[in-house]
Parts: sequence; C-alpha cells; structure tokens
Amino acid sequence: MRANDVALLILRLTMAVVIWPHGAQKALAWFGGPGLTGVIAGLHGNMGIPLPLVYLVIAVEFLAPIALVLGILTRLAAIGIAIDMVTAAVLVHARNGFFMNFSGKQSGEGVEFFILLAGIGLTLAIAGPGRIAIMKRF
Repeated sequence: MRANDVALLILRLTMAVVIWPHGAQKALAWFGGPGLTGVIAGLHGNMGIPLPLVYLVIAVEFLAPIALVLGILTRLAAIGIAIDMVTAAVLVHARNGFFMNFSGKQSGEGVEFFILLAGIGLTLAIAGPGRIAIMKRF
C-alpha cells in the first residue's frame, strides 16, 4: 500500500461523508430535508429543471457516495458529484458570492463549498480509486 492509495481513500471517504447526507435529505427526507416531493417541487416545479435530471441529482447525491466508500465506479461517481456541484454553484449559489454563510448575514450560501467538492471530484475522476477499493481501475 502506497501513500497515494491512502490519500485517494481519504478523498473518497471525505467526499462521501459530506455528500451522502445531502442525498439522504433529498431521497429520504432525513436530516431535515424535503424528501422526494419537496425536491421535485423545488427543482422541477420552481426552477424548471427537467424531471429526469432531478431524479439524476437525487441518485447522484445518494448513491455515488456509497460507491465512493466501496471504491466501485469511483471515476463515474466522482465526476457525477463534480458536475452536480458545479451545476448547483452556477444555478443556485453564485448569486450569493464566494463565501459560506457562517455569520448568517448573506441571503444564502456562496460557492466555496461547491468548488471544493468539484475539485475533489475531478481529482478522483483523474486519479481513480487507488488500491484500497473493490474496483481498482474504475
């Protein structure tokens, strides 16, 4: 086992731990989330995002982190999350600026969180899962 393999495992687990609760909010209405009905109403009803893409967002945020933990289809899972994060940043969060809303003075969250996760996703998509994974090539 090499240091790079451990580093890639840490990136996979970090991304999974951060994204999965957001997917659980959307898919299961856990952690105070709106669940399927609320997400569909918000993304499809209010924002006009096509319904298949709404379901894809939910699936990516809920299932891709599980794949990352296991090291299954890592590149696909990571690029899916990266695209999801860039899209969220552009469509929803860019108007709030760069910074997170730690002080509660902004109208919403900025894009820094999304840039960070997109960077992790791109790194994993390029590097792959490392040796500490079920599928070591993908």
